[in-house]
Amino acid sequence: MHAYLAGLGTGLSLIVAIGAQNAFVLKQGLLRQYVLAVCLFCAISDGLLIAAGVAGAGTLAARAPWFLVVMRWGGALFLLVYGARSFLAAWRGGETLEARGKASPGLAATLMTLAALTWLNPHVWLDTVVLLGSVSAAWEDKRAFAMGAMTGSFLFFLTLGYGARLLAPLFARPVAWRLLDVLVGLIMWSIALGLVFAG
Repeated sequence: MHAYLAGLGTGLSLIVAIGAQNAFVLKQGLLRQYVLAVCLFCAISDGLLIAAGVAGAGTLAARAPWFLVVMRWGGALFLLVYGARSFLAAWRGGETLEARGKASPGLAATLMTLAALTWLNPHVWLDTVVLLGSVSAAWEDKRAFAMGAMTGSFLFFLTLGYGARLLAPLFARPVAWRLLDVLVGLIMWSIALGLVFAG
């Protein structure tokens, strides 16, 4: 039980920080588009990465610097493009929660964007695979630690995705959407620039 709670706490502490993936989930929750699929995709992806880290892939990632370089530049490029799209949406304006009734990009396109935000983000690999994998080494029951961290991912993403609707009255106004798009753009670009200058 101690290992499970340690995994839960460690997983939540790493995932709560606002990042590209969390901003995307928040926006989908506000629009109420594919919320369950988006939350499950994030949680399952996290689960796979946590399992890999606990199984020892963190050591492999640490010994293959080329892998992190590829992830860094690929992730930076994607985040710059996605951030530019958010700034463009803020500049155009006019988006409200009524957008729920408009045609959405579709489930496949939504999950492809989310996959890029998740799997091309070196911070996800470093935090989930390398760091969690390293922390798990301190526990004899690594399986319980991994299960705790996975539970934290499911709890966080479901809360974020479905809790976003509590902000619905605020986002009934177009100005709130413009501010959110600007915030998302700033988050994407700050992470991208951090990746570019990290090396």
